[in-house]
Amino acid sequence: MQEEKIATKVYASSNPDVEVKEYTYDLWMESVGIPIHRGYHIEDLRTVELGWWEERQCNAAFIQLMGQEGITSAMVMEIPAGKTLPPVRFALDEVIYVLEGRGMTTIWAADGAPKKTFEWQDRSLFQIPHNYFQQLGNMRGDKPARVLRYSYLALAMSLVAEPRFYFDNPFQAEDHLGRGGDLYSEAKLVTDGNPAHVWGGRSAYWLGNFFPDMQAWNIFSPNVKGGSSVYIMFPDSEMSCHMSVFPNRTYKKAGRHGPGRALVITGGEGYSVLWEEGKEKIVAPWHEGSMFVPPNRWFHQHFNVGATPARYLALQPPRQFRGHAEKIEDRAKDEIEYCDEDPWIRRKFEEELGKRGITSLMPEEAYKVKTFDWHPRKSG
Repeated sequence: MQEEKIATKVYASSNPDVEVKEYTYDLWMESVGIPIHRGYHIEDLRTVELGWWEERQCNAAFIQLMGQEGITSAMVMEIPAGKTLPPVRFALDEVIYVLEGRGMTTIWAADGAPKKTFEWQDRSLFQIPHNYFQQLGNMRGDKPARVLRYSYLALAMSLVAEPRFYFDNPFQAEDHLGRGGDLYSEAKLVTDGNPAHVWGGRSAYWLGNFFPDMQAWNIFSPNVKGGSSVYIMFPDSEMSCHMSVFPNRTYKKAGRHGPGRALVITGGEGYSVLWEEGKEKIVAPWHEGSMFVPPNRWFHQHFNVGATPARYLALQPPRQFRGHAEKIEDRAKDEIEYCDEDPWIRRKFEEELGKRGITSLMPEEAYKVKTFDWHPRKSG
């Protein structure tokens, strides 16, 4: 799929209809000199082209897909075999997902303060609190490790347009490492005590800074048809994400929401369809390591054409950009029922399955009954 350069150098004008499409964050990315990958999706973050970043002493690339602009920041960073990267102090909370590799991270509050080191592996997810020193090391001596770093730096730079403010800023927030307990112990399930709320409801979520393996982690109900979603929260941070799993040879209803939500495939094979209402549809094929970002208020729909359940990790934007309607009656406009969808959707799905010699497991009732519902369900 041909990529297109979204950011353009359009400057302030007396004409109120002129939209500024390049933000301070875009200018900073260009100044770094490493690749910037734009467009609608990335086929595989594990193999995407990187370039040498002298300041960080590693190969890296920015991921700035349509739908992220001006809100969320994503970067792929490679840690050389057997090496440890120079320490960095970053002013914002940051979520790191391990695309591949085995290594360790050390964090500390300030020079001379106690340090905390923890190990990670393929598909680990962890959060680094703001203004901590952090240092990533590769425990394998035979191959590099790759991580995806996700933050709200793009939005922040529109508020304070000075890159140096975000790196090695001497301000020190509360020392989370000094608290009781282990900041990087495995995450815990938090519920309101109602067993019915554990799977897929907002009244139950997983809380913690470390998730060891987002593919193997059994966080979903085995008895729920049509898939499950689980919400993930990080202590003392407004950053969050959710993870969804849905069965092979099925697909989700189409939905839409606000911008900036990055979806990373952690397992399975399939594709997603993205479209602005009334306009041409874009097909984004995926497998483990793929990433895409549904643009603001674009409908999108996820299809599993593989032999196993599919999983994706949705890295959320700031809460102000969720884009969900406040009234229940209006939310119906943001979801398309199976029986109301474009017939091309089902035809395309069954054709893709046919290429693989398999057939759909979608219940026929889904296409006939408007009230048909998987429980629980979640549009990514």
